[in-house]
Amino acid sequence: MGNWLSVLGKFTVLDAMDILIVSFVLYRLLLLIRGTRAVQLLKGVLVILVATAVSSALHLAALNWLLNKIITVGLFAIPVVFQPELRRALEQLGRGGFFSFSFGPSEDAQIQQMITEVTKAAQVLAKNKIGALIVVERETGLSEYIETGTPIEGLVTSELLINTFVPNTPLHDGAVIIRGQRIVAAGCFLPLTDNRELDRDLGTRHRAALGVTEASDSVAVVVSEETGQVSLAVDGVITRDLTESALMELLQNLLLPKHPGRLHLFGRKAES
Repeated sequence: MGNWLSVLGKFTVLDAMDILIVSFVLYRLLLLIRGTRAVQLLKGVLVILVATAVSSALHLAALNWLLNKIITVGLFAIPVVFQPELRRALEQLGRGGFFSFSFGPSEDAQIQQMITEVTKAAQVLAKNKIGALIVVERETGLSEYIETGTPIEGLVTSELLINTFVPNTPLHDGAVIIRGQRIVAAGCFLPLTDNRELDRDLGTRHRAALGVTEASDSVAVVVSEETGQVSLAVDGVITRDLTESALMELLQNLLLPKHPGRLHLFGRKAES
């Protein structure tokens, strides 16, 4: 008890500021790598560090030697592996964005606005039988698919979504990926589902929607070019023939955690 009191007696305001600054910097760095492949790489680094500590504590000499060599090589590899994230961090630091705070609309309000725009666009596209595939990123990052498309970085609006999928335009034949309230890329290539038990009338867009939702926790909205039907895929399950209100409610339940009501599935459902 006396030691703790001694340590607390030496704790100053500068020490508190030091801890707060370091915590903030670490928080901003985590925000930079969120939604990228660097998250998985960072998890791998943590596993190696924990394994090294455990092998040292248990006196596993050979394993500890091997892990230490891996860490040594990793120190030189980290700048190469994390090069995109490091570049982005330096760019934001140069623009003053690294230490910026947001006092705009709440996150829920922004998501609701995005849902409204996606729903409105889906209905217009369905009415005109224009095929579309819109993917909304959630916790699992979709950067590997975003990189296959054309960067947009535009605010989600129904007009922009509709224009993107107009036939015979450069980006109409791929997927649009939304992160937060922004369209990050269009014309993206997605993995197709390997499920052989799906209805034969499901086209490439529907199979791509199932594929990306099997590989991640994203939500995909599909408009059929042949029938004009609107479908929604999540967790490898597709719900078809959705009305405007049904699509809106599904998106709200999936993307707004505090949204009241239970998750209902409307229309015909194709299990993957």
